[in-house]
Amino acid sequence: MGGKDSLDSIRVFEELALEYDKWFEENRFVYETELRAVREHIPKGFGVEIGVGTGRFAAPLGVDIGVEPARSMVRIARKRGLEVIIARAEKLPFKKAVFDYALLIVTICFIGEPIEALEEAKRVIKPGGSIIIGLIDKNSFLGKLYESRKEKSRFYRYANFYSTKQVIEWLEELEFNSFKVSQTVFEEPKNIKNIQPVIRGYGEGGFVVVSGAKQGKS
Repeated sequence: MGGKDSLDSIRVFEELALEYDKWFEENRFVYETELRAVREHIPKGFGVEIGVGTGRFAAPLGVDIGVEPARSMVRIARKRGLEVIIARAEKLPFKKAVFDYALLIVTICFIGEPIEALEEAKRVIKPGGSIIIGLIDKNSFLGKLYESRKEKSRFYRYANFYSTKQVIEWLEELEFNSFKVSQTVFEEPKNIKNIQPVIRGYGEGGFVVVSGAKQGKS
């Protein structure tokens, strides 16, 4: 973990933005399954997606603003009609307590300093607002599969996968509460030919969504 991995990840996404975006078309049922899982956690209100990528989640979910450091990804997201600011998760260009929710979808594994990013997300969320994190669970079959293929993967080579348990512990340390956890993607993506179910908890699905509420008055 550290700044170099984060910079390497940004460089990869700069170079492979179109290839990254095409993955969602080639794996349509996985994408629609993940969208469905995330949508169940989205509250009403003014939201931001941190690490918005090419806008594949923010656009259909109606997220108001995106943040993304890879400029080639930003160009594609803006073509989807999104307002995107070029910035990094560890230093968000917003005042405190402005958003009703902050979304990070398969972003935490590419951030050099994930705790700093979560602290920044907390800072910009209103009291009572939500943080929503979508992740490839390190301890799941999919996390283990991706981990085993990291050296051959152009996208995941610099990723640091985390377990759902680890992410929840970080959020607890930041005094989030009222957690909701759901999981999906129960087969290798290339084998998925239908939208998969979304069930509560974690431990079986490769893709997990964790949401929690910010406590306090500021």
